Parts: sequence; C-alpha cells; structure tokens
Amino acid sequence: MPNITISLDEDLLKCGRQYAEKHQTSVNALIRKLLEQMVRPQSTNWLDECFTLMDGAKVSSNGQSWKREDLYDV
Repeated sequence: MPNITISLDEDLLKCGRQYAEKHQTSVNALIRKLLEQMVRPQSTNWLDECFTLMDGAKVSSNGQSWKREDLYDV
C-alpha cells in the first residue's frame, strides 16, 4: 500500500489522536476510512452494512425485550 505525507495543524492532530484512541483505532486508519467514505461510491447494500455493524457491537440486552409502546415512554 502506498504511503502519503500530509500536513496537519498540531491541535488538529492532537484532537485526531484523542478521537482515534477513544474509538480504538489509529489516526492513519481514521484518515483512510474518512477518505474512502468521501471518494468511493456509496454502497447500495447499506442496510446489510448497518446490520453487520449492529451485530458486531459488543452489547447485550440481558434478555430484556421491549414492545413498540415502550419506545415512546420517556
């Protein structure tokens, strides 16, 4: 994979590193992902991608279920 060099403001780079660390990624991966999202055509399979992301989330309902009406209780 080819390498590129970019110039960033120190504050922007610092914020980018903090964001990347918080999201368990690297600045390099973050820039690659953002660039890809901007220049590649949008997938027509976005719904499957959403479910893949949800399935990959490490969360659990602990067996709790909801009814539609419960979603409106605030």
